[in-house]
Amino acid sequence: MIGIELTPEHPVSRIADLGEAAEANGFGTVFTTCHYNNRDPFVALDRIARRTESVRIGPGVANPYETHPVTLASRVATLDEASGGRAVFGVGAGDKSTLSNLGYDRDRPLRRVLETFKVASDLYAGERVDHDGTFLAKDAGLNYADAVGEVPTYVGAQGPHMIRMAAKHADGVLLNGSHPRDFAWAAEQVEQGLDERPAERGGFDFAAYAAVSVSEDAEAAREAARPPVAFIAAGAAPPVLDRHGLDGDRADRIGTRISAGEFTEAFEAVSEEMIDAFCIAGRPESVEEKIAGVLEYADSFVAGAPLGPDLEDAIELAGAVLDRSEADA
Repeated sequence: MIGIELTPEHPVSRIADLGEAAEANGFGTVFTTCHYNNRDPFVALDRIARRTESVRIGPGVANPYETHPVTLASRVATLDEASGGRAVFGVGAGDKSTLSNLGYDRDRPLRRVLETFKVASDLYAGERVDHDGTFLAKDAGLNYADAVGEVPTYVGAQGPHMIRMAAKHADGVLLNGSHPRDFAWAAEQVEQGLDERPAERGGFDFAAYAAVSVSEDAEAAREAARPPVAFIAAGAAPPVLDRHGLDGDRADRIGTRISAGEFTEAFEAVSEEMIDAFCIAGRPESVEEKIAGVLEYADSFVAGAPLGPDLEDAIELAGAVLDRSEADA
């Protein structure tokens, strides 16, 4: 998979334009981020579906807290129907710093995510579901004329338990990382999960879901990286910060400012070391070299936000870089 992430912080008409540009520049999958303070991701995905012909599309990633898991499964099924069978179900525990604003504690995140896509699979097969776990469902079913069928599930993950669970049960993992050091570590977690994977589950896609910022102006690319790096750093577990020798207190302060809506202050607090650890940022040749380092471990690559200081230009540059990376693989 060669994918791209679009953030619906812009009007959905522009997201549709960008999705069309992504397909034209060789991307095979388009994900949209899912945060309550942006446009609705499923509306944006529907607009992309109308403007494209072959790219797979899906939330990257939806969380089963803001929306009941059965309702979430139905939204993905609707997207699959509207796009002619092109949906991908990206699901994860969600961003802690923004979900806390809505009063969600993200209780039992691994079980919640696993139960969500297992129940979704049963619903897509046309079954009615009774479920009593991290959420309740009584005689729930989808009122579709035909069974939805196979919708690939990719689990958004960063921690070891979620990675291993994805490797055991899902179709793929979207590893939230941008540095080869993270992927060397994650590859070990994937292998542990695959050791317990039932043979009938088929193949598994270890996908890098990496923040990328590419421009012919290296400094502009790094400046554009500050917002997503702030969110990544704020949500990073202590072992991740330790792996890169980053200041945990600084990351906590960034998270506090994000939760308070003090985004400018949060972005300014991002260190150069955080940008190096959490984003592939720079000129195309530098970005290509860093992506090659990640693909020594990962099977697939998704170019995530911010993409670059100029989105249209960044999509073209990133598409060319990934095309060369794919040819060299």
